[in-house]
Amino acid sequence: MLLAVDVGNTSISYGVFDGDKLVLHMRTESARSRTADEYAVIVRQMMQLRGISPDEVRHAIVASVVPPLNDTICDFIEVAFACAPVVVGPGTKTGMRVLYDNPHDVGADRVVNAVAAFAWADGGVIVVDFGTATTFDCVSPKGEYLGGVIAPGIEISAEALFSRASRLHRVEIARPERVVGRNPQGSMQSGIVYGYAGLVDGLCRRLKAELEFPVRILATGGLARLIAPEAESIEEVDDHLTLTGLRLIHERNRRHQRTPVA
Repeated sequence: MLLAVDVGNTSISYGVFDGDKLVLHMRTESARSRTADEYAVIVRQMMQLRGISPDEVRHAIVASVVPPLNDTICDFIEVAFACAPVVVGPGTKTGMRVLYDNPHDVGADRVVNAVAAFAWADGGVIVVDFGTATTFDCVSPKGEYLGGVIAPGIEISAEALFSRASRLHRVEIARPERVVGRNPQGSMQSGIVYGYAGLVDGLCRRLKAELEFPVRILATGGLARLIAPEAESIEEVDDHLTLTGLRLIHERNRRHQRTPVA
């Protein structure tokens, strides 16, 4: 089995694949204070609770946008599963040409998402990722990563609103009953949900006009299923897009993977 690990600023997502089938998805807080041993215990226990034997994991791959956690995550995988992971970064065979001015400036998760989205679309595609930041990544019909857009994430923007406006209190990020809010809670929810749906549609419209080739639009990330129904541009939501991209990249790098740790 393959363990795929997506290390984000807020949370870490783990996927266990049996071949091309995702058999288990888990998530933990992206805690920099945890040791490799602590991560090893937590992840192995979560797998056992779901009926998956940790000893069946033979390979691993990691994508991280949190450099201080990289060594810890690699160490925990070696401790827990006795294998050295492939780490997505410079030199990793992704099968996708990156046309950013400096390819090293592109977050690993964005390239991984682009790989999976291109496989889904089999052509030009825009990936909208509702993570800590809301990102838009563009891929050409030839499978080239072109670049994209980085906007403040929904939760970051909402937290700024709650903390900066003394008379506005924290509300649940949820779809309101109507666009015209009749109270502060409904008004803020309308601004957050419909405001971000408008941001998505507006940016996708501009991106499609500039790209000048047909594109499909795929969304992922924690709040994708909240915003996607309100955004006309999004065709489909894939909750496990990054994990799928990691699996695809691992397949392209498997013969280069280091031997298991003794």
